[in-house]
Amino acid sequence: MRSAQLWLRGGGVAAFVTALLLTGTAAPDTASAAPTRYEAESATVSQGVVESNHTGYTGTGFVNYDNASGSYLQWTVDAAQAGPANLSLRFANGTTANRPMTITVNGATAATDKAFPGTGAWTSWFTTSVTAALKAGSNTVRATATTANGGPNVDHLTVDTAPAPDGRPPAEINGQLKVCGTKLCNQYGKPVQLRGMSTHGLQWYGQCVTTGSLDALATDWNADVLRISMYIQEDGYETDPRKFTDQVHSVIEQATARGMYAIVDWHMLSPGDPHYNLSRAKTFFTEIAQRHKDKTNLLYEIANEPSGVSWSRIKSYAEQLIPVIRAQDPDTPVLVGTRAWSSLGVSEGGDESEIVNNPVQASNIMYTFHFYAASHGTEYLNTLSRAADRLPLFVTEFGTQTASGDGGNDFGRSQQYLDLMASKKISWVNWNYSDDSRSGAVFNSGTCNSNGPWAGTSSLKPAGVWVRDRIRTPDDFPTG
Repeated sequence: MRSAQLWLRGGGVAAFVTALLLTGTAAPDTASAAPTRYEAESATVSQGVVESNHTGYTGTGFVNYDNASGSYLQWTVDAAQAGPANLSLRFANGTTANRPMTITVNGATAATDKAFPGTGAWTSWFTTSVTAALKAGSNTVRATATTANGGPNVDHLTVDTAPAPDGRPPAEINGQLKVCGTKLCNQYGKPVQLRGMSTHGLQWYGQCVTTGSLDALATDWNADVLRISMYIQEDGYETDPRKFTDQVHSVIEQATARGMYAIVDWHMLSPGDPHYNLSRAKTFFTEIAQRHKDKTNLLYEIANEPSGVSWSRIKSYAEQLIPVIRAQDPDTPVLVGTRAWSSLGVSEGGDESEIVNNPVQASNIMYTFHFYAASHGTEYLNTLSRAADRLPLFVTEFGTQTASGDGGNDFGRSQQYLDLMASKKISWVNWNYSDDSRSGAVFNSGTCNSNGPWAGTSSLKPAGVWVRDRIRTPDDFPTG
């Protein structure tokens, strides 16, 4: 029996998680027990007014907070029994400024200065959540603005008292993963969605992969998966194969000890033809697979972003490398890069049909898709949606910025992708868990050299705050 080491994730009932953003529609009930919705216009309002001049709300309207610190909404919530509950607030913020609020339950703080960032328009509705303990019977839930800007427009509160996750780390709950149809499935044969972060290149930002940073990723971010990004060129693997292979071994062990899945990323980039590094890949993956074949928490990503070559050329590479891996490890899923920087061909004028019509001849594999929301719009989003119905897909890299990993964040477009991936159970990994100067690196510059602080949001750039919030939302890992 293959095994993953156990490491229980921290966090009590006051730790909060973020639910999916929903643009222009009410949040669907996704838990096994039916949540209860409490409209804002039926709550007790202090320093705010009920309005209906922005579309997309539920009920008869929403509450517009006054621009005043201390303005609040308060609901009376009934619970059949004591226990943890997910409290989701649906809101819109048409400004660019965060409008934080403190959430209390029966006077106890569930979240301090909970972020309610700009949503792009007053008609764009987001949902964000906190987890808190309810007592049996009547409970008081209050959302209080903490700055002079007041709170956002609030549409409703949804209370979900479904059983909370059991606290075990994701790699123990789900065990050995396998591809079933177009989904990634756990040891029970049930589709799951993993969410996590990618390291930056180990040759540049190895100092960001520390005991403290990985503890934070596992227990503060509640990440399911860590992508270990080892560049081949650009001062990477080819300069010192022994050093970089040992580094990957070490990070695999650290991810395993924390109960996370680990993606071993063969980060070929330039040249874009994966055959250029085929011999190196065979050497590397033979050793990795041989040493870690008894672990149940790995995935092998064998070609980061092929470019400038045909799909048949990429397919040929995969069909030569996968048997080498399978000779050592017959069970671990293999992730195959797709044409045009893993865009399913879109960035070079293609689409998913070339793979659908000519798939890699191997089992237990998935195909990768990468996107950067500020560069990749409707065509890419629609391609991902179509392809996910025909192919097993894993988004092993995405950013909220432009394709360079820099520039302004398009959180609205990013959330459209996340909504789609949630609906189709597509696992995803964000780029990147470092303090690179670009906007796509989650930590402020200097954080890694200062050894943190790693937990919380004080060291995070806006993209880091945004993606941490979304990783903290647990998937419903089915075990029955």
